[in-house]
Amino acid sequence: MSSRKPSNRAAKKALTDQYGGNSKKGWLAHLPDHWLPYVQLARLSPPVGLFLIYFPHTFGLLYAAIRQHSLPLEVAHAALLLFGGSFFVSNAIHIWNDLIDAPLDAQVERTRNRPIPRGAVSTKAALVYTASQTLGAALFLPLIKGDVFQNVLFGAPAFIAWIYYPYAKRHTYWTQAVLGVCLSWGVVMGAVSLGVEPYSLRTGVVDGSLLLLFLASMMWTMIYDSVYGFQDLKDDVDAGIFSMAVLFKYNIKPVFWLLVVLIAAALGGIGYQDGMGVLYYIVGVGGTTVWLGLMVMYVDLTDSQSCWWWFAKGFWYAGGSLMGGLLLEYISTL
Repeated sequence: MSSRKPSNRAAKKALTDQYGGNSKKGWLAHLPDHWLPYVQLARLSPPVGLFLIYFPHTFGLLYAAIRQHSLPLEVAHAALLLFGGSFFVSNAIHIWNDLIDAPLDAQVERTRNRPIPRGAVSTKAALVYTASQTLGAALFLPLIKGDVFQNVLFGAPAFIAWIYYPYAKRHTYWTQAVLGVCLSWGVVMGAVSLGVEPYSLRTGVVDGSLLLLFLASMMWTMIYDSVYGFQDLKDDVDAGIFSMAVLFKYNIKPVFWLLVVLIAAALGGIGYQDGMGVLYYIVGVGGTTVWLGLMVMYVDLTDSQSCWWWFAKGFWYAGGSLMGGLLLEYISTL
């Protein structure tokens, strides 16, 4: 969070911990050498990547629990299943992303030491690895509430979006919007896990409040992933990698502010439509808006460490506020 610039040597060393793909800190240092590249490839440390997947699932889960006055045991059971599924989804999509992105990652200082570009994992092994994790995620679909075939149909758009996401960096500057769809589809699956249909497969009618929650999560993703992406701005421009950071460069903060306002409006709209209580507004709407505002105000987009801090820490604060607001509203309905 400090504005003081690190030395060049310290900055390069810090990159290894920022999903550079070759970190051996903490519990990773105790793994056998031949395991390490596979754990690094799935980005299991730090665990931010896993919770990027899981948080939107909990948003949808808690909203469905509020609407249906679900029993705590039922909510806890669904939450555990969603966490297990999120674990495998996180592994699968990070491996897939690195598999497709390997030629681009080799051109970016922060990512050139990821397992595939440095030759620690072959492309064939990575393909088998991501397939195994995808299968693991798919095995959770029959375990959640509702018809299995219908659950597969609800989950299919996320599967398609995740396959496309690595290619989006070659096609559109709005890569973060594509990622927002991928991650925020967890809202849909979280609601499905308690039997709430986000849209009717027969009539096509969409649940308005869940749509607003999906859009709020999507715009949140666009902010934090753009902040994350500024670490690689120069290399991305040189390599021809598209992103919102590349499109707007250091003029992006007005875009961030617009997204913050739209997020607050979407969350407020959910509260208004569903008659939620004051704690939801204070913690869920207010807390999320304040933390996102602080991120936009204080992040130094020219400083890799500042970008990483606000990505890794700000994610917990903003996401935790929204989750906390929904949880408090759910508790008040019991």
